[in-house]
Amino acid sequence: MKEEESNLGITVTKSKDISEWYQQVVLKSGMAEYSSVSGCIVFKPLSYAIWENIQRTLDAEFKKLGHKNVYFPLLIPESLLTKEQKHVAGFTPEVAWVTHAGNKPLAEKLAIRPTSETIMYDSYSRWVRSWRDLPLLLNQWNNVVRWEFSHPKPFLRTREFLWQEGHTVHATLEEAEGEVYQMLDVYVNFVEEYLAIPVIRGKKTESEKFAGADYTTTLEALMPDGKALQMGTSHNLGQNFSKAFGIKFLDQGGVEQFAWQTSWGMSTRVIGAMVLAHGDDKGLVIPPKIASTQAVIVPIIFDSSKAKVLEAAQHLQATLSEAFSVELDLRDGYTPGWKFNEWELKGVPVRIEIGPKDVEKKQVVMVRRDTGAKEFVPIAEASHRLKTLLDDIQKTLFKKAKSFLEQSIINVSDWEEFNDTLKNDKLAFAFHCANAGCEATIKEETQATARCIPFEQPQVLNHQCVKCGNPARYKVYFAKNY
Repeated sequence: MKEEESNLGITVTKSKDISEWYQQVVLKSGMAEYSSVSGCIVFKPLSYAIWENIQRTLDAEFKKLGHKNVYFPLLIPESLLTKEQKHVAGFTPEVAWVTHAGNKPLAEKLAIRPTSETIMYDSYSRWVRSWRDLPLLLNQWNNVVRWEFSHPKPFLRTREFLWQEGHTVHATLEEAEGEVYQMLDVYVNFVEEYLAIPVIRGKKTESEKFAGADYTTTLEALMPDGKALQMGTSHNLGQNFSKAFGIKFLDQGGVEQFAWQTSWGMSTRVIGAMVLAHGDDKGLVIPPKIASTQAVIVPIIFDSSKAKVLEAAQHLQATLSEAFSVELDLRDGYTPGWKFNEWELKGVPVRIEIGPKDVEKKQVVMVRRDTGAKEFVPIAEASHRLKTLLDDIQKTLFKKAKSFLEQSIINVSDWEEFNDTLKNDKLAFAFHCANAGCEATIKEETQATARCIPFEQPQVLNHQCVKCGNPARYKVYFAKNY
């Protein structure tokens, strides 16, 4: 027990070493562990249950909007992957290939899915014939493999990850654009309402857009170390893939047209964002709306009163479980204090304590994970008070993260201020010329990338690029990123 207890807690502070803190929280809380495959992790029950809640919530939203789920093969023939040249150029460095079946070389290499545009659009070219077949609104939940990176980090940067990818086909550009922004809104609402993480929405620059897209819209979050994290993207693919794959239809006038397409996705990296955004020196802090366990009941047991306390705890669990996800910790051999620490490490939003004196007074003790605030609650009011607490925790987490984001955005006017902002782990909001070469120079000199061009733009007339001094085209957020 002593060895187990000594290994339980987080040994570094978030403010002092956020990278080591993150590793410890993810591993010690039981979210994940490293596997024997370099750059790949095991999703343990705690993290996978959170992913299931994410799936359940988003999937319901997708279906409300008319999308249906499908599943396409993991393996993609090289001839399909190379059909859209900009797309393949963007993904070739990350592709893992299957070249043999047993000892026999394959006639054609097979890519392990880095993304599914090419395998899906080959089928779409056979499915779409008439305007009556449109819109085609499909989504799949799957895994992908992207091999090119140097510093793996659980959830945030792994060679295999889980995600959903939507792929839609439309008769007009206007319909496709409507889909792009509709799905971006779905993502923004989910991230802010469920993960309690505020985001900035906008377009990617030409250099940062999805390979093969006309343009990419994005939602970007800022982590406590000043690094940006892309939380989801929605792409307008124009007719680039429909022309490459022959996705054509006869319109209502009998004229053959190339279709307009979109794709959009969100991955398990949002779990890592949740850990970074809300966690503290005790471990995870999980927003109630996405938590697999919203409250845990820890009975305080003494031999003389054990039966009464257990009966009250079990009755309380049965009552609360009608509306909430509640766990009752009846493990023998662990002290209440040890259990408190473990559940704090695991980020359960509310801890409920009940001991012999509480049974006598017909009350329980409720403790918030986010603030540590403790209060005595009559058992008869436990369900109502738990709901109030969970709602308030959800709002408080978002409010705190929103305040951090707003305080971290710095409007910079010159190159010195730009560099100082990044060194101070802030988000630089700067005018830029939109030149790809200039953008590349900024990245090379500062390791910061253009995260997004917000939709709402200030007047750029008479403003100069923060780096090269040429006339500005827009104002853009720059930050280092995961």
